[in-house]
Amino acid sequence: MDRKRLTRILHGRSWALILMIVVLVSGCKNAQQASVVAFPRSFSELAQKVQPAVVNISSTSTVRIPGDPFRNFFGQDGDATGLNDFFGNFFHDIPDRAVKQQSLGSGFIIDRGGYIITNNHVVDKADEIRVKLSDSREFSAKVVGRDPKTDLALIKISSPFKALPVLPLGDSDKMRVGDWVLAVGNPFGLEHTVTQGIISATGRVIGSGPYDNFLQTDAPINPGNSGGPLINMQGEVIGINTAIIQGGQGIGFAIPSNLAKTVSEQIKEKGKVTRGWLGVTVQSVTPELAQSLALKEPKGALVSSVVADSPASAAGIHTGDVVISCYGHEVTNANDLPRIVAEAPVGKEIAITVIRNGKEIPLRVTLKDASTSVASRPALTSEKDLGLTVKPLDSLRQQRSGLPKGRGVVVTDVDEDGPSRIAGIRPGDIILEVNRRVIRNIHDFKQALSGHGTPVLMLVHRGDAEFFVTIG
Repeated sequence: MDRKRLTRILHGRSWALILMIVVLVSGCKNAQQASVVAFPRSFSELAQKVQPAVVNISSTSTVRIPGDPFRNFFGQDGDATGLNDFFGNFFHDIPDRAVKQQSLGSGFIIDRGGYIITNNHVVDKADEIRVKLSDSREFSAKVVGRDPKTDLALIKISSPFKALPVLPLGDSDKMRVGDWVLAVGNPFGLEHTVTQGIISATGRVIGSGPYDNFLQTDAPINPGNSGGPLINMQGEVIGINTAIIQGGQGIGFAIPSNLAKTVSEQIKEKGKVTRGWLGVTVQSVTPELAQSLALKEPKGALVSSVVADSPASAAGIHTGDVVISCYGHEVTNANDLPRIVAEAPVGKEIAITVIRNGKEIPLRVTLKDASTSVASRPALTSEKDLGLTVKPLDSLRQQRSGLPKGRGVVVTDVDEDGPSRIAGIRPGDIILEVNRRVIRNIHDFKQALSGHGTPVLMLVHRGDAEFFVTIG
């Protein structure tokens, strides 16, 4: 081959190579630009797809109203003048009145058999539950099972005439901050309202219970959205809308679908939820504690106490140990461990790793049923049992909270190792309801606790937020 011909071939290949590089770079830039401007033109198709399986739920319950009109009329916490007792002698025989109370919420159908996931507080103590579909069909529903600790419930309807639409449960662990979501529900009774937003945060702990792990969203949700679905762009449920911050804008919370799937499956199969119990009290590791415990970083759950004859004591877990992993999951803080233990199998040996004196120690533990451990505990029927102290809500705090007059009692003190502290109750919290009874004063608070047992469900006002807390 002569030199001129070789030069022409190489020259041609060079231009081909340059052209190929230009095409690749151009393609990368276009792809990059496409990813930046990937904004949905409309959510209409997605909304039309999911709306049929979203239901409106109305429940009716009976509330007892005291028949004595002078009960605590002259004071929220007793009556130094004795006037309550005086008038009470004339009215003590007046029976309490039963008043019907209606609440609204949302839910969604998860299978053709008519099973519906919603919030526990939507159907708790309901005498009657009515479910309305987007095509205006109405059904009477029954409660299959409830789980107050996660505020989830499974109800069921029967439809002999037409197949029911369903919504699939997606993988909430795959959701990232910034992902698009739709919230569908029944806010303020406005049926099948659709709002749009993004995931604002994951793993939020808002003090509503021992298993807090909420998705935060700025998709507008309001009273009546409770129990409704939070939808990803594939039309899957990745959260159950549950809580809002009163007075806030764009701050709502949803229970992750992975938790809802586990709870609903157990309720469907057994009518209740079985959780693992380890038998420890834990606290988060601060930077100061990490330094004193010879830890490389402030991570893990510090064991502050171990229950006698518990799975933890049998496994050799000691006070002062720092749990860093359990059941194959990393434990980054004190909030992680209760959730991991709750979802671990009962009666089977699992792995748990602790740091003791700066050394990692692998252990094996066999968890017990949490309901069995709760049943053996004393009933929570007083402030002492709960490990807290309350007092009447003074006028200044009432004005600051924005609550109506004569509503709630305020927590003044919480025992460091008491059940209320473990559940997330803090001094300054205002207790509005106990076991679904409205609290107006100390007398109501004590009456609501009396003879109830365990667990105790409270509606708590903190800052601008209201949420449910389960103690026990």
